[in-house]
Amino acid sequence: MSVNNFFKRKYQKTVNSIAFLPAIIALGFLALGGLMITLDYSEPGKLIKSQLDWLRLKDASTARSIIGAVAAGILSLTVFSFSMVMIVLNQAASQMSNRVLGQLIGNKFQQSVLGTYIGTIIYAFFLLSTIRDVESGIYIPALSTYLLIFITIFDIFLFIYFLHYITQSVKYEVIIQKVFDDTLASMKKACAHQQPSSLEVSPTPPFHVKAVKSGIFEGVELEGLKAFCLEHSIQIKILLTPGTFVLPGTPVLATSKSLPEELQHQLLEFMFIPLIQTIQGNFLYGFSQLREITLKALSTGVNDPGTAIISLRALSSLFLYRSQHHPELLIRDPQGAILLVIPEVSFEALVLEHLNPIWDYGQDDRLLCHEMYALCSQLQKLTSKPVFENLLSKIKARLASFLS
Repeated sequence: MSVNNFFKRKYQKTVNSIAFLPAIIALGFLALGGLMITLDYSEPGKLIKSQLDWLRLKDASTARSIIGAVAAGILSLTVFSFSMVMIVLNQAASQMSNRVLGQLIGNKFQQSVLGTYIGTIIYAFFLLSTIRDVESGIYIPALSTYLLIFITIFDIFLFIYFLHYITQSVKYEVIIQKVFDDTLASMKKACAHQQPSSLEVSPTPPFHVKAVKSGIFEGVELEGLKAFCLEHSIQIKILLTPGTFVLPGTPVLATSKSLPEELQHQLLEFMFIPLIQTIQGNFLYGFSQLREITLKALSTGVNDPGTAIISLRALSSLFLYRSQHHPELLIRDPQGAILLVIPEVSFEALVLEHLNPIWDYGQDDRLLCHEMYALCSQLQKLTSKPVFENLLSKIKARLASFLS
C-alpha cells in the first residue's frame, strides 16, 4: 500500500508540473514530424508531389530558408509571450499574494501555448535535418514544409488570442474567481453531507504515532486507513486538523493498541504532510488565500478596497456553502463499529479565523465596513449562526462612530 501511495504522489506531482503538458505536446509535434517525413518519402507522397507541381520545392535552400525563418520567429514569439507571463506573475505576487502564483503557474492554457510553440520549433529543427539536395526536388520534404507554414499561421493567431487572454487573466477578479472555484470544488469533495455527523464522545486511544518529518497536514487517504483498521482490528483517531504545521516527533495519530515501528511507518504513509499546501489537498487553504488577498488589498502599500470587497464576497459565498455541508467525522465498519475519528475545524472557528483579521485591518475603511455589514447580515439570516450576530454588533458600533 505504501508503494502505491508513493507512486500515486509522484504521478500527481508529475502531472501537475508546469513542464508536463508542454512536454507531451512537444513529443506530439515530434511524432508528427516523423509521420510527415515518412509520408514525404513514401510512394504516395512522391506521387502527390509529382502530380501537383505547386507542392514541389525544387530548391533545397528555399526550404531551409523557410524552415529557419519559422524556427527563429517562433522562438522570438515564445520568449516574448512568456516574458509577459512573468510580468503577470510578478504583478500578482506584489499586489495580491505570492500564494496565488500556483493558480497562475498551473494554468493549462498557458502550458498548452508554451507546448505548441516549443513543438513547432522542434518540428522545424527536425524537418531541417532531413533536407537533401536532389535535382528532381521530390526528395525535399515539401509536404512537411507546407504543413509547417500552416502551423506557423496558427501560432500567429494563437499569439493574438494569448495577448487577449493575458490581459484578462491579470484582472484581480479573475484570479479571485479561480481561487474561489478551486476552493469550492475541493470543499464539495471534502464536505459531501448536508447533515452534520453525530460525533460520539469517546476517550482518545492511549497509543500515539508520531510524525517523522515536518510539513503541513492536509488530510488522509480514507480508504487506505479504513482498510488498515479492518486488517489490524484497530481504532484510530487523527489528532490534527488540516492546515496544522507538524514537527518531527509530534503525535499525529492515536491508536487503540500499540503498533510495531514497521506498522507505524506504514500508517504514516496514509497521511499527507507536504511542505507546500494546495487547495486541492486542503480546501481551508483556499480560505487562507482569499483572506491574504483581502488583507494585502487593505494594506497601506496597496490600498485597494475594491479588490478587498471582491475577495470578501468570495469568502462569504464559501462560508454559506460550508454552513450547509459537512465532512464525515466518523468512519465505521460494516457492523457499525467506529474505525476512524476525524477532527474538523468548526464553522465558527473557520469564520473567526478569516473574518477577524479582515475586520482588524479594515474597520477604519467605510466601504469595507458597509460591505461586511451587508454580507454578515445575509449570512446571519441564511445560517442562523451566532458568530455573525457578534460580528454584526461590532460592525454596527463602528458604522455609528462614522456618523458621529
